[in-house]
Amino acid sequence: MSKAKIGIIGGTGIYEIEGVEIVEELTIDTQWGKPSDSIIVARVEGVDTAFLPRHGRGHVYPPHQVNSRANIAALKMIGVEEILAFSAVGSLKEEIKPLDFVLPDQIIDRTKSRSSTFFQDGIVAHIAFADPFCRRLHQIIIPVAKEQGLSLHKDETLICMEGPAFSTIAESRLYKSWGAGIINMSVIPEAKLAREAEICYAMICMSTDYDCWKEDHEHVTAEMIIANLNKNTNNAKDLLMALIPQMGNERTCMCNEAVRCSVITSEEKRNIKTVEKLRTLFPEYL
Repeated sequence: MSKAKIGIIGGTGIYEIEGVEIVEELTIDTQWGKPSDSIIVARVEGVDTAFLPRHGRGHVYPPHQVNSRANIAALKMIGVEEILAFSAVGSLKEEIKPLDFVLPDQIIDRTKSRSSTFFQDGIVAHIAFADPFCRRLHQIIIPVAKEQGLSLHKDETLICMEGPAFSTIAESRLYKSWGAGIINMSVIPEAKLAREAEICYAMICMSTDYDCWKEDHEHVTAEMIIANLNKNTNNAKDLLMALIPQMGNERTCMCNEAVRCSVITSEEKRNIKTVEKLRTLFPEYL
């Protein structure tokens, strides 16, 4: 079914935007289970857009228990081709201040126990992931953020840690020594799965704290993150409203054919049940 080309993943607060028309609420089952919540399709500046709260309404799923495969599969099944993901992040650099926005271009994966592929159980695929975010989407986001007057940092590396506990001081200092700019708990496996699903994906990050490496600054707490996120909510909503009308155009990037030459399992060796499962996402390849 084709419901929306644009998907938004993030916290529920960002969806409460005045003047947005709710078109329908979709409850979807996928071959990988249920997504974090029902998907709200809303009309933003005349563009139908699918909204999905990553952690469920009321924030019920910790980062390591978010069913990212179901989230991405559900968005793919309703026709989503581009995803803007929003995330709170900790800063690992002095110049990235709380309330600043960051558009990372690289990821270091420090997660441990998450399902990060659709291709397993008898079918193997190796996707290209050198550039984990869609550069074409970045070319849309950067000028709009500047027009909005946001303090936006780009070309930063995002560390994704397992969580749900925050970093130790030693870990925070280690990540800082690697030259990384920000840290969160949610970009992996979301970004990998979006690439496998051939969906363009970009993450817009909102700095809420200095993690715990900065000696002259209070160490990160959940209370601190929520307070700073609330302060930045209106900026995020305004950015979203300005971005959506510029999306949904022809995709000139390579994201839309990431799987085309990635499946390496011989046809006669493929698990039939896995093939049937994957056909819901990749009917043209299987």
